[in-house]
Amino acid sequence: MSTAILVVDDDALVNDFLVTTLRESPYEVDTAFSAAGALEKIAGREYDLVISDVRMPGMDGLALLERIRTSAPDTVVVIMTAFGEIADAVRAMKAGAFEYLVKPVGADVTDAVVARALEFRRLKVENRVLREAVTRRFAAEQLIGQSAPMKRIFDLIDAVATSRATVLITGESGTGKELVARAIHYRGTRRQGPFEAINCAALPETLFESSLFGHEKGAFTGAVRAHRGLFETADAGTLLLDEISEIPTPMQAKLLRVLQEREIQRLGSDRRIPVDVRMIATTNRHIPTEIAAGNFREDLFYRLNVVAIDLPPLRDRLADIPALIELFIHRYNAENGRSVRRVSDAVLRLFERYRWPGNVRELENFIERAIVVAGGDTLTPEDFPRDLVTDGPRSKGRIIEPGLSIYEMEKALILATLEAEGNNQTKASDKLGISSRTLRNKLYEYGLKTPGGGAAPLCAEEAVTRGAEPA
Repeated sequence: MSTAILVVDDDALVNDFLVTTLRESPYEVDTAFSAAGALEKIAGREYDLVISDVRMPGMDGLALLERIRTSAPDTVVVIMTAFGEIADAVRAMKAGAFEYLVKPVGADVTDAVVARALEFRRLKVENRVLREAVTRRFAAEQLIGQSAPMKRIFDLIDAVATSRATVLITGESGTGKELVARAIHYRGTRRQGPFEAINCAALPETLFESSLFGHEKGAFTGAVRAHRGLFETADAGTLLLDEISEIPTPMQAKLLRVLQEREIQRLGSDRRIPVDVRMIATTNRHIPTEIAAGNFREDLFYRLNVVAIDLPPLRDRLADIPALIELFIHRYNAENGRSVRRVSDAVLRLFERYRWPGNVRELENFIERAIVVAGGDTLTPEDFPRDLVTDGPRSKGRIIEPGLSIYEMEKALILATLEAEGNNQTKASDKLGISSRTLRNKLYEYGLKTPGGGAAPLCAEEAVTRGAEPA
């Protein structure tokens, strides 16, 4: 990307001199003759550096400096002042200007100040990105586990992290889909680039296009300045589309085009902007079911599902609970000034019996609540919600009988629920609190056909181990 500089002075001769001087270097240089004109320019594009006179008719350079610091904090400002007005330059430096130039300015001095200002901007932006990366990398490292299902997930993360392939992460709510996305980003070659995320379920339909692709000033009512969308801010990095199944149908075609062409158009513009973005999507829904219902484009699904990662629910990785407990105790001790050391064996037994409909997120909430209300250094059943304490195997019909194995009870429960829901896998999986994919894989494990008559499809990992084509 080229370096953009804006020169602001009501004196045309000064503007011409600086434009001539700066354009000898590989800079794009624009000019404005007033602060108001400069703000219009800044609303239309992002500038790396603004060189502005202090004293101008109307809004002066100090007021312009303040507006720039608010609306474009990454833009560096250099102030120009006459020899007898150094006090103005001092005030500008105290207000956040990087440097000042004394008129009449010389070419050599200008080049030196501009070079220092641009280097300062580069370091400023780099430091901000690194600070954000530290925070996000800490979050990414919270994805822990030693169970067999999680070890397979870690292997998949390491395999795809260094590629450019799009990734579709599926799993129930609370299983850590965003943590997997962040782990892929920070363990890959794009870790120095930005990681941007958008929750498709939380964004109003009218804001989708502007949020993703950006808009030009005046593109719609209320667009008072140009805006870069997430595809531009995530350039050279990763964009996470969380809960992709909730994206409006009209936007799916535009998203597909970006994946194919690797370029975007802002709202209100016909200019194509190339983007280099690694895309990751997550969902807790069964996308093929959404396709069959006409809610999701099949071609977009294939574009997103280049690499599929299906996160197991917590009830399928109970061996990871002790490590997760330790993590959450450490976190919420620090946040609440407590000194809890452990959970009792009775709590661990409760955790092993509980179905965890909210998965890891629910476990975290339980631990946080218990630390807040606990009176000692050990968490006991009394520190947890009554629902957890009373939850356990419940008899219903002939599902639970003495002598049945866990495998037999699970199989009987799944088949009974499927029958009760008229062989509707989506409804049955919702009732059971498992993903549709988990249900299909269970049916396959039992050697049964799906209600449609075909064999239950394999997830990508099973397909590799069994030498079959994945679903």
